[in-house]
Amino acid sequence: MITSAGSAPDAAGPVVDLNADLGEGFGRWTLTDDEALLSVVTSANVACGFHAGDPSIMRRVCELAAERGVRIGAQVSYRDLAGFGRRAMEVPSAELAAEVAYQIGALEVFARAAGSRVSYVKPHGALYNRTVHDAAQAAAVVEGVRLATGPGGPLPVLGLPGSLLLAAAAEAGLVAVPEAFADRAYAPGGTLVPRDRPGAVLASAGAVVAQALAVATEGAVTAVDGSPVAVPARSLCLHGDTPGAAALAARVREALGGAGVRVEPFA
Repeated sequence: MITSAGSAPDAAGPVVDLNADLGEGFGRWTLTDDEALLSVVTSANVACGFHAGDPSIMRRVCELAAERGVRIGAQVSYRDLAGFGRRAMEVPSAELAAEVAYQIGALEVFARAAGSRVSYVKPHGALYNRTVHDAAQAAAVVEGVRLATGPGGPLPVLGLPGSLLLAAAAEAGLVAVPEAFADRAYAPGGTLVPRDRPGAVLASAGAVVAQALAVATEGAVTAVDGSPVAVPARSLCLHGDTPGAAALAARVREALGGAGVRVEPFA
């Protein structure tokens, strides 16, 4: 049984956290519209320098998030700047655990300087997908989170419902937060369609909004083969590198409110 952050709707109606990937730039290169997205989301997955991000960007995003009352999350990744963290890599468990802890610790410095703190951890890209089914890599990520544990206790971990990552987090006594994606296509088994396949990223704003509403109100999505897939998610992700991500996020949040869904950070 996964220790969940409250994936089921409460008596007052459905509630969901809205998160986005932020700080995905490097030096003079920028990808995400951090300021615009931070006016919409409730949780910010901040790149920690391994797939994107650098110290100046991390500091700025933490300051902006703290000003807006948005929770800061460490988006940890394989060390893969050239591949944006989306290439499969073989990293020994002990090394991966240390690198996860390193990334969390680096972001924590800037979060605390901004008057906030790192509130959760979410793997990125290839690491996220690998920990769905790889027990050793999932355990290494959890060990990295435990290594980085501060006075506030162990950090919650975001991951795909039913993943080995969430199972490992719960077994280690961490809060496991099931997450769904508004802008990604799903395979019949509940995993994400790989990005190298056609239709992996939803191109239509209408489709993204519809999927977000389905997740929040029904706890389900429609897979690429037309079959229903249960997605008991407490947090809903929009990728910051999607074209027009900020406007799309605003549409999603407006639609959620119109459907009676409360947009709040997970506990």
